[in-house]
Amino acid sequence: MSLAQITQKIEQDARDEAEKIQAAAREQETAIRRGAEKEIKNIEDAASARFEKERPEIFRRRGIVARLDVEKLHLGAKRKLIQDVFDEGLRRLQNLPKEDCVRFCESLLREAAADGGLVMEISKGEKHIGPEWLEAFNSRNGKNIALSEERQDFSGGFVLNDGRVSVNCSWEMLMRAAQEKLEPEVVKLLFPAQD
Repeated sequence: MSLAQITQKIEQDARDEAEKIQAAAREQETAIRRGAEKEIKNIEDAASARFEKERPEIFRRRGIVARLDVEKLHLGAKRKLIQDVFDEGLRRLQNLPKEDCVRFCESLLREAAADGGLVMEISKGEKHIGPEWLEAFNSRNGKNIALSEERQDFSGGFVLNDGRVSVNCSWEMLMRAAQEKLEPEVVKLLFPAQD
């Protein structure tokens, strides 16, 4: 045998061996693919069966969550409506006619100002109570309340200070106190119990 024939024989044996290895690899690939497809089918069937079994519970839970979401929206709407009532009360306090505002402030001040040496703070936008009004109040009631030159950020009413204690008679604080006291009644009026 010549060197060329030996080389050719080795190459042919190598090709034959390579084809056998490739054929075995293809068979192994096919077997693995079939096994994987069978496993995938088993997993899909199990998941499908589990879903069918759990479907009523899933829909029951979704129903509960949906009802809770609706109830949350309903309660939020009720809460907003209640707050709107008190916001409207604050708006009406802010827009009291001068005579009503002055009369109301005088009543509040008489009740809040037990001692002398007090300083009254009013809001930046106050139109009805000022130095002349406070001077007339002091004369009529025998008080000595001073008016602070500094104006505050509230919508109306006043705050009395004696240096240690403040009595807040601003419209916002009065409405907050009214809301704490009257909210149950407002709820009953807005949302009467349904029999």
